[in-house]
Amino acid sequence: MSLENAPDDVKLAVDLIMLLEEHAIPPETVLKALAIVRRDFEKKVAANSAAE
Repeated sequence: MSLENAPDDVKLAVDLIMLLEEHAIPPETVLKALAIVRRDFEKKVAANSAAE
């Protein structure tokens, strides 16, 4: 499967991986940051679900 035809979430994941690797961010820092990002977006999803 080419990236061009990949789902948006896969494209975003690849872009994020490339960005993080290009900036040589330590994997431990990435994982901690991603946990924060995940919590933030889970709250947004929950808020959007509650508003519907």
